Amino acid sequence: MFPENFILYSIQILLVVVMIAMIIVVIRSYLLHRQPIFKRFGLGMLIGFITDFGDTLGIGSFATTTAAFRMTHYIDDDRKLPGTLNAVHAIPVMFQALFFITAVKVELTTLLPMTTAAVIGAYVGTHVTKKWHAPTVQRVMAVALLIAVIIMVVRMITTPGSNNSMGVHGLHGWWLILGIVFNFGIGVLMTMGLGNYAPELIFFSLMGVNPAVAFPVMMLDAALIMPTTALNVIKMNRVSWRGFAGVAIGGVLGVIVAAKFFTSMNVDLLNKLIVIVALWTIFGLVIDSMKKNV
Repeated sequence: MFPENFILYSIQILLVVVMIAMIIVVIRSYLLHRQPIFKRFGLGMLIGFITDFGDTLGIGSFATTTAAFRMTHYIDDDRKLPGTLNAVHAIPVMFQALFFITAVKVELTTLLPMTTAAVIGAYVGTHVTKKWHAPTVQRVMAVALLIAVIIMVVRMITTPGSNNSMGVHGLHGWWLILGIVFNFGIGVLMTMGLGNYAPELIFFSLMGVNPAVAFPVMMLDAALIMPTTALNVIKMNRVSWRGFAGVAIGGVLGVIVAAKFFTSMNVDLLNKLIVIVALWTIFGLVIDSMKKNV
């Protein structure tokens, strides 16, 4: 028990260090390059609060943030949308991981390899997509959102894993190898705008693991994937800074509030609303990508 607790506390310390590093990068960009991180601050806080509130409950934040950004014209270049999603939610999702890393028991032999694979995938993904043009990004985002919607609908209809035993705390053998490969792919796809929560919940459920056990894994994955991606896309100038501070601060507040409601809140109606909004966003992305070629 002592080594396990030591490793978990070490991970929490790592998250705090990475969070501080991310904050320093944002402050440096503001001071040196006068990036408009406080522009539309109030709207940004509202978007961040709502999206990361839902994220903490396992709904995910990428689909909702994409929809909110497009409805409010929050960013003016869709090529920067995937990078912005990862960067702006990096700090809130690290708060999530700090809350959940010790809240639900998961075997370290599952947690550490799967998280490492996801981070490597994120590093690879940022370099794969760095020269994509706006229509390509819009179409990939549309496909990513459609995949997320399909997974959310499957979850709502079938509630996979609801009867799985809470006594299973990890993956073993070939299932663990499959999980590592799966998470590498998730890391790549997150850099393209597909959130990791719904796919990982489905994956763990199909592996016979209760979905609650997936929360520490998926949140730690996101908490390390997002800053990895963010630091790369910031260097590549693929982040929209407008209102960055508002979304990040609102997101942290949303995480704190949602953590208190985690065990008692019914999110079925919210899931249905998100599906409708995401489908409308997919339609808009496809139409805009076709306009680029006219």
